[in-house]
Amino acid sequence: MADKSSNAPAKPEQSPRHVGVWDPLSTLRREFDRLFDDFSAVSGQRPGGMLSAEPFWRGEFGLAQAPAVDIVEHDKSYQVTAELPGMEEKDIDVKFADGVLTIKGEKKEESEEKQKDYYRSERRFGAFQRSFRVPDGIEPDKIEATVKNGVLTVLLPKSDDAQKREKKIEIKKG
Repeated sequence: MADKSSNAPAKPEQSPRHVGVWDPLSTLRREFDRLFDDFSAVSGQRPGGMLSAEPFWRGEFGLAQAPAVDIVEHDKSYQVTAELPGMEEKDIDVKFADGVLTIKGEKKEESEEKQKDYYRSERRFGAFQRSFRVPDGIEPDKIEATVKNGVLTVLLPKSDDAQKREKKIEIKKG
């Protein structure tokens, strides 16, 4: 059977529970599922409109989002680098206790614009916390943290003993 307006074959219903029975709760649920699917997708593919941006419930550091962190081991230290765009020293807290490095941050922004025929007020805020267990042999008194252009770098120097612990093992033919 063909659809008269487009001459395309008609599509059968999506496996209805009861033929000919209208189920308003199922219809409502499908609509809500579709709505949440639309908001959940990263919709940068859609031009213009509110849905072309990231979903509104995700702040820069929302509950489900933490900053990207790189951890690199060097001969004499460990280096932790965290991307914290738009954050300054005053927004960040770095602590080391009981072998755990903790990086916390909170960002608050408010902007206001008043014109003759409109008023716009926006508030954005978000907080995050990341913690990392650090291997033994760190010198806590020599830990340094710097932030530049929204990138936090924490340098955790190894003690002399920790630097000497690694030993290359020769592999012999068996």
